[in-house]
Order: sequence, then C-alpha cells, then structure tokens
Amino acid sequence: MTLKKLIGILILMSLLSMKDSTDKAEALRVSFLGPEGTYTEEAARFWFGSNEELIPKSTVMEAISDVQTGEADFAVIPQENTLGGAVVDYVDALIAAEDTFVVGEVVLPISQTLMGVPGTELSEIGTVCSHPQGITQSAEWRRKNLPDAETKEMGSTAAAASYVAELKDKTVAAIAAPGAAELYGLEILAENVQITDTNKTRFYVLSDAPKEEDGLSRAVFIADCEGSGIDELIVAMKESGLETVFVHDRPERSILGRYHFVIEVKDEAGISDDQIDRICSMEGVRFAGCFEATEKSVKETPSEPAPAETDAGPEMETEGSALEGKK
Repeated sequence: MTLKKLIGILILMSLLSMKDSTDKAEALRVSFLGPEGTYTEEAARFWFGSNEELIPKSTVMEAISDVQTGEADFAVIPQENTLGGAVVDYVDALIAAEDTFVVGEVVLPISQTLMGVPGTELSEIGTVCSHPQGITQSAEWRRKNLPDAETKEMGSTAAAASYVAELKDKTVAAIAAPGAAELYGLEILAENVQITDTNKTRFYVLSDAPKEEDGLSRAVFIADCEGSGIDELIVAMKESGLETVFVHDRPERSILGRYHFVIEVKDEAGISDDQIDRICSMEGVRFAGCFEATEKSVKETPSEPAPAETDAGPEMETEGSALEGKK
C-alpha cells in the first residue's frame, strides 16, 4: 500500500469517526418510567422513533427531574387509563413540575399479558405481580381464572416481569406488556387479560420549555381553586371556543375543599394566544403547554420487545416536525 493511499484511508476513518460523534451528540435524551419493556418506553419510541437515547428511570419524578436539571431533553410519563382512570401519583408529579411543559401526547392501546417462568401452569400461580394499573385492569380476569392468587404491586409492569424472571418461581407470575416476556425470558400464559379490548393509556411528553408553533390543537392548564371555582373556569373555556378533553382533580392538601385541577382542552382550528391569555388571566390558573396528540393503532403495537439500549442503562406522521424546535 502506498503512503498516499494510507493517508487517504486515515482521513476517511477520521471523517467517519467525526460524523459518528456528531450523530451521537445530536441524539435527543428521553427519560421514561423504566425499566426496559414498559408501556411508557413503547410510547416514547412511538413518538421519538428509534434513533434517540432512551433513559429508563425508577420513578416518574426521576424522569421529570432529568428534564429540569438538563440531564434529558424530554420525559415521557403516563397520565390516565381507560380502566384505571387517572394515575394519581403521576398527575401529582405533573402538577408539581411548574417549570415543565407538555409538548406532546401519545395514546397507546394496552394489551395486558400474564407471563411466568417457562412451563408454568395457571393452577400453580399463587401471586400475580404488576403495576397497580395492571392489577386493576386485570381484576375481572383474575377473579375468573386465578381466584385464589394474591397480588403484589410493583413500580412498573416491566419491573414485575424482571422480578419474576429473577425469582424463577412458578408460583409467581407477572402482568406486563407482551414484549416484556421475550425481553425477560418468560412464557406468555394468557393474553389480553384486561377487562376490555378498548383499553388505552394516555402519555404526556414533557420538556423544559413550551412548544412554540402556531395551530396546535391541544393545551393543558393547571388550576388551583375551590371545588366551586371549576364551574367558572370550564364556562370560560367553552366561551373561548375550547372543548374540554378531560379534567383531573387532586387535593391541594392545605385547605379542605381546595383542589388542583389538570384540564386538557382542544380546538381543532388551532389554539390561539388570545385563548391562552384569557384562561391564564383567571386567578390560580397556569398554562402547562400546547401540543398535538397522536394515537397508536392496535395493528401498530409490536409483539416483540424494543431493542435494548446499550449506552443509556435501561409515528406519528408529524413526529419529526414535533422535534424540530428542540433539536
């Protein structure tokens, strides 16, 4: 090999190395409720795609804290479920995160799956582990098929699957996302153990700054008022042309009868600054972000687990445009 060719190869290798470093530097960091294999991870991958750095966290508060401290660009957190209703701890976390904004929403179909150590029979199961939502959503199925089994709450559905895999005990099973079975080496014992096939969960994508874009159709406001004050607020929203999507209430915890309200609204024509300003002019109301919502269809839900992250520890059509401002 001539010296000229050798120099050319070295230059090419250097350029490729620089490009690889640049690509990694540009990857968005997304914290989510882990470990790997949770529905929250699935929601994050659906919104952001597969090229970003996903960072599993033990709690929702840790995921939000990453955004607040700059350790992550975004966080993905659950908010409510068709069967279990509002996930109150996560609603509380959103209320407490005053310097964090909702910049996206994903609605994900939820297919709760019973899994256990390979070779497990239903008759052997004495304990079922899952996130409290998984336990609630499967209550009717368990009453019919595992009437004597006890339940054990875990931090997430994937944490339950990981626990069962490590325990290697046929008397203990987990309810989790279908992909968690393959990810943790478990056998699927029963599919769709939730009460209804229309089971869905709403997830929020959070950032440290509101999304700056015209024509966004959704917004979230957080209000601090007495229970009677919500009537005036809802009327003002309706008069402003905003349609209520949901209202969650949580106790304010200092005065009986006073609440924090999380209110999502929509206007398909696009929410304007005037609408936001009018609502925020009301006492005790703060703006928590404008965004678009997307829903993943059942046929898009993968049965296989998401690929493991190697350096993080644990489609929507417009998702690219949703990230341009942050990148």
